[in-house]
Amino acid sequence: MAPSDEHHVAAVVAAQDTGHGTAHDYEKGSPHLRHRSLRSMLEARLRGLVAGRRASTGGCDVLEVGGGHGTFTRCLLDAGAHVTVTETSAASAARLRSELGSTGRVEVLHDRTGEDVLAADRQWDLAVMTAVLHHIPDYLSFLDRLVPLVAPGGSLFTAADPLHYPDMPARDHWADRGAYLAWRLLQGDYARGLATRVRRLRGIHDDTEPSDLVEYHVVRDGVDETAVARLLDDHFGEVEVFRYWASQAPLFQRLGEATSMRTDFGVVATRRLPTRD
Repeated sequence: MAPSDEHHVAAVVAAQDTGHGTAHDYEKGSPHLRHRSLRSMLEARLRGLVAGRRASTGGCDVLEVGGGHGTFTRCLLDAGAHVTVTETSAASAARLRSELGSTGRVEVLHDRTGEDVLAADRQWDLAVMTAVLHHIPDYLSFLDRLVPLVAPGGSLFTAADPLHYPDMPARDHWADRGAYLAWRLLQGDYARGLATRVRRLRGIHDDTEPSDLVEYHVVRDGVDETAVARLLDDHFGEVEVFRYWASQAPLFQRLGEATSMRTDFGVVATRRLPTRD
């Protein structure tokens, strides 16, 4: 990793830690947490992955990267898994320990760099990420280093990331942007919002601005789901990309779900292949 990349990763992690303190509301701007339809869809997929592994091996150890306040951690626990959950936010890690530590089936790791877990000398049956890839500067490199932590026959699940803008139909992209802007107008902090919008229109990414560090996928045109699937194809027997509509406001979520438009994606990679020599 080049020094400039290291600086950028450090800046992103610092922004995540600062912006996700004890009082942070993960649900407010996260459609996959806010809307029952999306949350239920993702939870059903996770439960299915855990159930399948438990049926074949008798148990399921899960690595959840970026657990937030534990919405999907709880789903995994309810499905019968043992979970190792990481968080770059010290406050979120502490909250996870406080709320879930007594279960005896949760290990919480405060991953200060966001990449400490990649050096782990162990494997899990299932690796899970929700709304994580778009926060990682080089998400393909991260995934490539994460794959060896998945045990042979295991699975990898990632979801709640924005589709690659250049590959989206223009109608879907502009409907997505319009719905977001309409929602953003009701959130206050207009000076910051306007300044952020001007930078977006000019294609500028500023490492000193927390909003650019946390959501800079808007500048780099989303997340390339095709590249993600291509990388995972080399390591898993089956890779599925699923696409869906996601918008912050309940009204726009209902309207979008009634159409064929798509804004976000997830990937389910199953049957991890043996490591090649």
